[in-house]
Amino acid sequence: MTKQQLLGSAIGFGLAAGLASAAMAEEITIATVNNGDMVRMQALSPQWEEATGNTINWVVLEENVLRHNVTTDISTGGGQYDVMTIGTYEAPIWGANDWLVSLNEGMADDWNADDLLPAIAGGLTVDGTLYAAPFYGESSMVMYRKDLMEAAGMEMPEAPTWQFIREAAAAMTDRDADINGICARGKAGWGENMAFLTAMSNSFGARWFDMDWNAQFDSPEWAETINFYLDMMNESGPAGAANNGFNENLTLFQQGKCGMWIDATVAASFVTNPTDSTVADQVGFALAPDTGLGKRGNWLWAWSLAIPTSSQKQDVAKDFISWATGQSYTELVAANEGWANVPPGTRTSLYENQEYLDAAPFAQMTLDSINSADPTNPSVQEVPYTGVQFVAIPEFAGIATRVGQQFSDALAGNQTAEEALAAAQSFTTEEMEAAGY
Repeated sequence: MTKQQLLGSAIGFGLAAGLASAAMAEEITIATVNNGDMVRMQALSPQWEEATGNTINWVVLEENVLRHNVTTDISTGGGQYDVMTIGTYEAPIWGANDWLVSLNEGMADDWNADDLLPAIAGGLTVDGTLYAAPFYGESSMVMYRKDLMEAAGMEMPEAPTWQFIREAAAAMTDRDADINGICARGKAGWGENMAFLTAMSNSFGARWFDMDWNAQFDSPEWAETINFYLDMMNESGPAGAANNGFNENLTLFQQGKCGMWIDATVAASFVTNPTDSTVADQVGFALAPDTGLGKRGNWLWAWSLAIPTSSQKQDVAKDFISWATGQSYTELVAANEGWANVPPGTRTSLYENQEYLDAAPFAQMTLDSINSADPTNPSVQEVPYTGVQFVAIPEFAGIATRVGQQFSDALAGNQTAEEALAAAQSFTTEEMEAAGY
């Protein structure tokens, strides 16, 4: 199919799907995160506006700010947004509270819910009801500089251990050349450093709670996790790492300042894009590390579009979500940006598309990482909760934000690992007892 045919297909989809709403144009307000794929969605959205006659008021925010704003709005029934960008943590909790509109009906005829990857759709579903449409799905993996690895005299295995990662990071670090062997999240936030550290802790055998909901930050497994993380980052991480989240580390890697970066699989298209990345032709991929205990340090997440029940424009919102998360949008991105840059990790059909597989050397690693994450059995030990890099209870966001600040402070050198763990244990215990667990 030619670029012109793909564009025509996508525009035609919008015309058909939006025919009813075009007769009476509406403005919808969409809150989203400032990640690259969402910025691209915003840039392409005038095609939907032109096709339907509707318009969009965009609210694009940094990740922690977005989470705070949409959580406040939906919990108070504020009605500020018609479409919210939320994740795998919020969707089932908010859906169960009847805060979100069901997407089981009212979507475009060719949207095809059956095509969604089961691992991704399952995390957005409660009792058979889909409450959010995945825009892109992700796990996490190792992205690394093949040239620096070779220069260090080492070879990245497909399934590395944490010890190998630490040794390779030290070997690749060259402070004089402004090259850090490892980049990893340090910015405080339940979805920032705690996403990375919780997934990492699973592979060290740690868990947030035992089967009686007792906090476990006083366990040897958490001590091993945090001490290993701090030692590795102090040895081979960038200056100011405590301020770095996804976007900051992405910039560092694209500028050639990271030997390795362990983060979201969705970043693969950005680090291999020669327009943005100075090391695009030198990037290799590996599974997230383990310690030999049977669990890897990878997570499972989907940034998704959902409609709060407080929205007065739910039909138009569904029309936009059908467009933005459907196969025609994928074709539109492919026509404009190339197949390697389409939103990954949501649809089975994408991983059966040879054009995508040929263009995206990271495709199979992404799919393998997504499929290997098990939210019902995330750690080596038994747990009373679901969630890989989060605990699927309403109290988690507030608790993990506070805990994340402790570990970020430790990375910044403001306290020791032991002090951070003790503070995390104390605060988590107090909050869980107050919540009645």
